[in-house]
Amino acid sequence: MNSLSPSKFLGIPDNFSAHGGQVDHLIDVVHWLMIALFVGWTLFFLFCLFRFRQSVSPKASYTGVKNHISSHLEVGIVILEAVLLLGFAFPLWKDRTDTWETVQERDPVRVRVIGWQFGWTYHYPGEDGIFGRVDPRLMTSNSDPGIDLDDPNALDDFTTSVLKIPVGRPSILNIGSNDVIHNYAIVPMRIQQDAIPGREIPMWFTPNKKLETSVVCGQLCGEGHANMAGQMEVIADNTYRDWAAGESAAALKRNTPDEATASR
Repeated sequence: MNSLSPSKFLGIPDNFSAHGGQVDHLIDVVHWLMIALFVGWTLFFLFCLFRFRQSVSPKASYTGVKNHISSHLEVGIVILEAVLLLGFAFPLWKDRTDTWETVQERDPVRVRVIGWQFGWTYHYPGEDGIFGRVDPRLMTSNSDPGIDLDDPNALDDFTTSVLKIPVGRPSILNIGSNDVIHNYAIVPMRIQQDAIPGREIPMWFTPNKKLETSVVCGQLCGEGHANMAGQMEVIADNTYRDWAAGESAAALKRNTPDEATASR
């Protein structure tokens, strides 16, 4: 952020994602626009106080404006604001949605994020890269994703309470909830998504720097909402691969019945 960036004075953490610079730029543009409007309308207000002061206009005029200049100005302002809004919204939306196919071709990390009162559970697909089947009837607690171990694809799946993702690779997080509506927000990544029961909504981003930070719930979800903070670590890609492989192997060993058990 440069020294003239309004967002620098808003307490926003540094950006750690590839797309975050666009978000910060939009925040800056909006604030500069609001500053310009504030200064302009304040000057107009002061002009009106001076121009229509009582000593100059002791008697009120009840006829009002006799031309349509003000109406034309209002229409012009509406058009200008619409052009500015759509001029930013459509290009940014197109840029984000058009990257979805590209992201899936770049060996992304996939994680299911399950929100619950009041915490987060992360479900990784294991070394096979395929999420095992989940069934709400198999949940043993509110934080349990309900993985069905009768599905062969689920045997190497593992869960953690800390989100670990690699730097420099896209991450696709499927956001869901086991109870009420939450909101999964990673402020340094400039991204967030509502967690809605019964749905999984993907959000994606590419971390560009290593980081240890908190993830928070951005939606009032109950009396423990303020304490619903999780942890996220962005680590080196090779470190992530070693960690994920170890967790997956341990899960596969733990979930695969031995021959003696299978023969009973």
